[in-house]
Amino acid sequence: MTVSKQTVQKFDGEIFNPRKLNELQIRKQYQIEFKNKFAALGNVSDGEDINIKENIKTSAKESLGLHELKQNKPWFDEECLGFFDQRKWAKMQWLQDPTQSNVDNLNNVRQ
Repeated sequence: MTVSKQTVQKFDGEIFNPRKLNELQIRKQYQIEFKNKFAALGNVSDGEDINIKENIKTSAKESLGLHELKQNKPWFDEECLGFFDQRKWAKMQWLQDPTQSNVDNLNNVRQ
């Protein structure tokens, strides 16, 4: 059984790691915990509140763990900000005085 990225289920901001279900031992552990949680629901009296969603979340968290999202490197860093400021300054110079030297300065900033 293979698990694709589309099958990652999200519950209340928590993303479980379904790839662990590919390992036979972890899959069996999840099935046992899942069955035990629902077997316990059969023993609940009428006055008690049954929360099936919480039982599923608890079983998944205990056996599968949470899927850790990788942190992306920010693409707009200090270098980009400096380049942006330099380009903005060159454009303002060109707008104030559209001479050939300011046009060349603006074009050189692009490269």
